[in-house]
Order: sequence, then structure tokens, then C-alpha cells
Amino acid sequence: MKDYHPDTESRLRLQETAFQNLMQRRVHNVLLIASPYDTFMLEEDGRVEEQIYKEYMDLNLSAPPRFIKVNDFGHARQRMRYVRPDLIIVMPGVEIGATLQDTAQLRRLHPGIPTVLLLPFARQVSRRLANEDLSSVDFVFSWLGNVDLILAIIKLIEDKMNAANDILQVGVKSILMVEDTTRFYSAMLPLVYRYLLTQSRNFSTEALNDHERMLRMRARPKVLFTRDYNEAEQLLERYGSDMLGVITDVRYPKDNVLCSDAGLQLTAAIRRRYPFMPVIIASTENSNRKGAADLGALFIDKESKTMPQDLRAAVRRNFGFGDFVVYDPVTQMETMRIHNLAELQKDIFNIPAESLFQLCATNAFSRWLNARALFPIADIIQQRRFTDLRETPAVRQLIFDAIVAYRRM
Repeated sequence: MKDYHPDTESRLRLQETAFQNLMQRRVHNVLLIASPYDTFMLEEDGRVEEQIYKEYMDLNLSAPPRFIKVNDFGHARQRMRYVRPDLIIVMPGVEIGATLQDTAQLRRLHPGIPTVLLLPFARQVSRRLANEDLSSVDFVFSWLGNVDLILAIIKLIEDKMNAANDILQVGVKSILMVEDTTRFYSAMLPLVYRYLLTQSRNFSTEALNDHERMLRMRARPKVLFTRDYNEAEQLLERYGSDMLGVITDVRYPKDNVLCSDAGLQLTAAIRRRYPFMPVIIASTENSNRKGAADLGALFIDKESKTMPQDLRAAVRRNFGFGDFVVYDPVTQMETMRIHNLAELQKDIFNIPAESLFQLCATNAFSRWLNARALFPIADIIQQRRFTDLRETPAVRQLIFDAIVAYRRM
């Protein structure tokens, strides 16, 4: 432990998190371009606005977006004379090519607005897209009848707009997802966002008042989503030191060519730079299970009936969202379970020395704290290097004092 003594609690300088500077750019207005039939299909289970509003209220999120619905691009251009949307969602008619041409024209008239193509799920539609120019849209999603997808799209766009400031300037953490199959990421992203938003709401209860609770909600981890190896590499280069973990497919493009083991290559690159970063490999090919194990990654079968539960459990256990579980480093048996910051402060002196050493060496403490937006404590712990078991008393005291200093701040 460098330059630390047990009596330094009064000298600890924790950097206060500027929660008020987070999520400065929001999606307030969503322009939905869809035929009356597609709008009916979209709202078969209830009005989209009402469902989104309910989701925002249930998750304690502020400022639900307003939906502006039009039946065609002519009406869209008229409405955009008066209101500039923050997001455009297009549901194509029979002629996908014509829809994409109209979308490209709209973007030329109003550049810079994120645009999403929302397709009814059908295998033949996916095959037809392979021959279309998709440069006029940012993302393509399959509508699977779950309004959580609309919520995920909105949050994904907000994360993309705010990532640079919130991660690099304020210290918010992120999760990288790499997946190129429309059907799978249209199912997986809503699961991940639902879990992150629910956990963020639960963790915010440690705030001192309602205002601070709302601010803490802004500090949930960002989701950085890409469909190819090269962009994933760029995101790792820029944000890797602030990532809680990675979820990756195996087969996706690398250097503009479909690569059968791109996900394994990406995991190997992560291991070289970030040896302890959790990686979840999700694949339909069970043969990739061994490759994942060899790289120290967790494998999930995307075709499994329990995939949603498996993904949530993997994120909870590996990315720092669940209880803080202390294991015996030799037997790998659970010896202690910590539920919140107050229990960590109370039990830090009871964690066995060997377990404490292992937890510090693998950044488990800082990952668990960062998942809860407790960045000042995580930074203090991560800055120290625990290299000898004889330092155990000082390490315990440092963690205890950092928590005390945070509560006093």
C-alpha cells in the first residue's frame, strides 16, 4: 500500500461526482413514421406513449419523451418545419428500398438526427436488408412486440450522445455489447437496459434525499453497442479503462469481412490489456464454449430457452451488480455476502486476508462500487496497489476510512 497509514482518514480527498453534469442531452421528441397498419401493430397491446410513460414512472426516470406520429414522409417533412425531433423511428412499408431512399432524403434536409429503422420480425425481411444501403439509418431493430425495445432504443441513443462527456469527464462506467444479428440484439438490449435501469433505481436509495436520488439515477452505466470488431476495438481504446464488462457474439464482421471467431479474438485482445475485465460470450454455436472457457470468459447459449435469465444472472454476478460475494481463493467456496455499502463498512475487518488480497487484485471492490455509482470510493481503492499480505490491516482501514469520508462528504 503506497503512502498510506491507518490514521489518514482525515486526509483522504475524495473527488465529488458532478451528477448534475450527466445526461445533458436527452430524447424529448420522437418522430414515428409508420403506416396506419404498422402503427396499429405497434400499439396492439396499448398506446406506445402510455406504456413508455408508465415505464418511466415505474423506473423513476424523469421527462418521458413525446411521440409525434405521421403516416408518411410528406407529413414528416411538414411536422419537422415546426418541431425538430431528437430521434426518428421509421417503420418501412412493403418497399424497403423506397423507404430507405425517403429516409436518406429526410436526413439530407435535417442532418444530425439519430434515425432507427424498426422492422417487423421476419426472416425474409432480414435477407432483403442484406442488399440494401443502410447508410441513412443509425440502427436497425426488429419489433418483437415488446415496448421495452422502444425504451432501449431511446436510452441507447441518449447513451451514444452523452458517452464522451459522462464517461471521460465525470467517470460514469460502461458496458460494451458487440452483436450483429438484428433478432438477437433486438431481444438482448431491452433485457440489459431493463436490468440496468432497475438496478440504478434500487441503488439510488442510498442517496440522502429525493433530489440526490434523481441525480444518482443519471449515473447508471452506459451501454456502448456496436456490430463489428473494428468499432469495438475503437470503443475499447477510448473507454476500456471505464468498462464494467463486455458482452460479445463470436461471429461478426472484422475489416468488413464476416469473421467466424471475431468475438474470441476480441476477448483475447481484452485479456492482454485488461486481464480481469469480465467477458460474456453469447453464441448460438456450442462449439465456442471451450474457446470462451480457455479465455476465462463466461459462455451463454443464445438459442437457450433460459437465455434472458442466463444473461441477467451473468451480468449480475460478473459486472458488479449483485451482492458482493467473498470466496475462499483456494476452495472457491462462498464465505461471506455483503448487500450494501453499510454492510461493507461493517464487515471489511472480517474478510479473510487471502480473500481480501484476491478481491483487490481483480478490481472486484472497485467494480462493485462503480456499478452503484460510488465513484469516489472506487477511485481511492483502485489507485492503491495491494502487493503483500502484511499490508492487510492498512488496506482494511483504507476501505473503511474511504467509506466514512464519502458519507461525510
